[in-house]
Amino acid sequence: AAMGLRSGQTNSAITKAASTDAAKNGWRPTGGAIVVNTPPTSGTHQNTNSVEIILTEVEQRYFTALFSRQPVPVSVRAVGTFVSSGTACMLGLDKARSNTVQFWGNASAKFQNCNIVSNSNASDSFSVGGSANVTVPCVSTVGGDSVSSGLHLTSCTSVTTHAPTSTDPYASVPAPPVGSCYSGAIGSTLSPGTYCGGLSLSGNITMDPGVYVISGGTLKINASANVSGAGVMFYLTNGAQLSLNGNATMNISAATTGTYSGLLFYGDRTMAYASQTINGNASSLFTGAVYFPSQDIRLLGNFSGAGGCMQVIADTIYYTGSSTFTTNCVTSGMATITVPGAVSLAE
Repeated sequence: AAMGLRSGQTNSAITKAASTDAAKNGWRPTGGAIVVNTPPTSGTHQNTNSVEIILTEVEQRYFTALFSRQPVPVSVRAVGTFVSSGTACMLGLDKARSNTVQFWGNASAKFQNCNIVSNSNASDSFSVGGSANVTVPCVSTVGGDSVSSGLHLTSCTSVTTHAPTSTDPYASVPAPPVGSCYSGAIGSTLSPGTYCGGLSLSGNITMDPGVYVISGGTLKINASANVSGAGVMFYLTNGAQLSLNGNATMNISAATTGTYSGLLFYGDRTMAYASQTINGNASSLFTGAVYFPSQDIRLLGNFSGAGGCMQVIADTIYYTGSSTFTTNCVTSGMATITVPGAVSLAE
């Protein structure tokens, strides 16, 4: 059960796995029951990394049957837990594709106190090549790695291969509703709403806080545009794509509370294998999570979040830009990407 919890399984899947293991070890479910609690409801490990199992079965009496024929219910309890091996700023979610997380070309990335994770079981799940230069405490991959040069690990001696999968911290975040299409003019101040057929921004634009739904078309930030806004999120749906010009300057940050806390870009989960591209210059700040759970993301150019507070979570990630990432982002609203570690019996 703890291994299922570590890999992000549902409660029903965890309960099924626990029941199967219990039966293999002699538990007779007839007349008995299994209760699975995560977090545990008692004890010393009432946290989200732990799971409590309470098994009950009914035993027939033997010698004491002289006094009563009522069967005896017997209960046992155990708690399993897994430790965290740290947190990550970059997570590739695809479980089978090659180069799920790839640094290539002239990429230059520095990760401070946060790691890189690839959930793919491919032999080249994580790769670094060309003239890329990546400095990171640790890299974890479910499969293998293909590193020709340019990887500098500051806390681990090598890439951790055949590791457990990491859970998508935004998996339960609902898609925002697609409302009526905005039909007004685009001025120097932009309001939240649904923009059908894309959205093209030029000049100096200030964005009001809220959710901007891009339904179809292209979200285009033109050259020399200067776009700023706090508490914003772009949701791309109905085939919408990104086209952020490298000569534009953007200073945008996600909301720090609420349903979409920490999310800056959010791709519709039903747009499987679509490809999104983000360009930026050294003055661009994307503070929050770039989240495309079923799509490929290509990160080009030089940009980061304020103080390095930016996450990248996507089906696959191709990186050839220049950025600094960090997990010292308590006030950013972003969720924690946990790198799962060893499982043990706690109680």
